[in-house]
Amino acid sequence: MKYKNIVFDFGNVIGRFDGRYMMEQFCDTEDDCDLLCSVIYEKWAELDKGTIGYDEYREERILRLPPHLRGAARAFFSGWPEYITPYQDTLLFIDELIKRNVPVYLLSNAPTYFAGWAAGCEVLKKFSGVVFSAPLKTAKPDPAIYQYLFDAFSLVPRECFFIDDLEENIKAGQSLGMDGIVFTGDIDKVKAAIGF
Repeated sequence: MKYKNIVFDFGNVIGRFDGRYMMEQFCDTEDDCDLLCSVIYEKWAELDKGTIGYDEYREERILRLPPHLRGAARAFFSGWPEYITPYQDTLLFIDELIKRNVPVYLLSNAPTYFAGWAAGCEVLKKFSGVVFSAPLKTAKPDPAIYQYLFDAFSLVPRECFFIDDLEENIKAGQSLGMDGIVFTGDIDKVKAAIGF
């Protein structure tokens, strides 16, 4: 294998993050879903960056909704991680890497609420290191979060390979010396890229 360490994103790499699908689990009509999505996801990037607190954001968003949707919004804010569907091929690949004593790491943009929820995720307990964006008040593709990963776990960028679903995040890693691939759901492509 060409690399000593494999770095994973979470959303759309380890688990399917489909905002529309998740919201549909909390409302009854398409119109309600449209409105909830437009209000709740409007500034989600700020949650990922940690520039606004999760509780503060939740309350601010709820106040922007009509009264009949506020209960659904509260339920969403406390329950959405349950509707991230794991990618079985990725989970099997992680297990294969661990069996070969290849350290795996996580570098993921996510709100503090998800970072807390993910601490109970069985798959992440197998990782040698986990970095979520919001607690650090930064997010991919900011080079600072990549540098934090390298420094926190004494990683050499050229010895790492990054799997993320967004090209801009891969490019940011490459600019710091970490190779990577844009994940499209094809785990065989990933294996070929790392010489697995």
